[in-house]
Amino acid sequence: MKIGLVSAILAEQSFEEMISTVSRMGYSCVEAACWPSGKAERRYAGVCHINVDELDEAKKAHILQYCREKNVEISALAYYPNVMDSAMEKRKANIEHLKKVIWAARFLDIGMVTTFIGRDKTKTVEENLELFEEIWAGILQFAEENKVKIAIENCPMLFGKEQWPGGENLAVSPKIWRRLFEIFPTEYFGLNYDPSHFVWQMMDYIKPVYEFKDRIFHVHFKDIKLYQERMDDVGITAYPLEYMAPKLPGLGDVDWGRFVSALTDIGYEGYACVEVEDRSFEKNEEDIKRSLKLCRRYMGQFAIE
Repeated sequence: MKIGLVSAILAEQSFEEMISTVSRMGYSCVEAACWPSGKAERRYAGVCHINVDELDEAKKAHILQYCREKNVEISALAYYPNVMDSAMEKRKANIEHLKKVIWAARFLDIGMVTTFIGRDKTKTVEENLELFEEIWAGILQFAEENKVKIAIENCPMLFGKEQWPGGENLAVSPKIWRRLFEIFPTEYFGLNYDPSHFVWQMMDYIKPVYEFKDRIFHVHFKDIKLYQERMDDVGITAYPLEYMAPKLPGLGDVDWGRFVSALTDIGYEGYACVEVEDRSFEKNEEDIKRSLKLCRRYMGQFAIE
């Protein structure tokens, strides 16, 4: 298993600075953010460490050479928009950029893109499944043509009133995953498995590892802490951030020994990238770097690279 880092936490660093930081912290791979230029709509979005609009042979050579020098592999190109947004202009722009990122993954010989399915938050699950079939047929065909795997993270993208009522990502549960894979059974369509999102949804995050073992293309190491006293006050149907918070691995409620044990049971030897979204470690750049060291030290006990 290759332990890496999601680059979005290093938003202020250039590509070279980011790769150097990843290497210095002892990570062997990185999930590189590839958002288009412009203002971010949410935290950790809008980060661009590889500009897919400017790629050419010279830039490709530089990116790959710099990674080799620092002994860092790019696990995937990351872009997490809502390609099923109800706003048609936004939907179109998101799809166009996602296809650029897919092309870039082929061009850079990476072969994987991490993203979301998206969701029209005003529509039912059934209506969104129909929308998924309509929108993703072309995206997945393009991915197949470029031999690039699409790894979907299972985050509901439901945090506060901005994403209410349905959230902005359809692929949130095993029941829905089964339907998505029935609609498009292509081998290029799978999961970026994050156990933390199961925790606050009150779901088993171990059992699906076995059922979907052939669909797990990429893994996120992120934790979630549930605050029962807050839950008691607002209930599970409240905005999720009222009763939970993202934490560094080991500081929340995920049992990492059990989770990694399940991954070893299925023979997973792919990429597992730490996703840092813990507000307790974001006071300044040094605080962020300290969190990266803590994550690498903690998760290193579970994997031999």
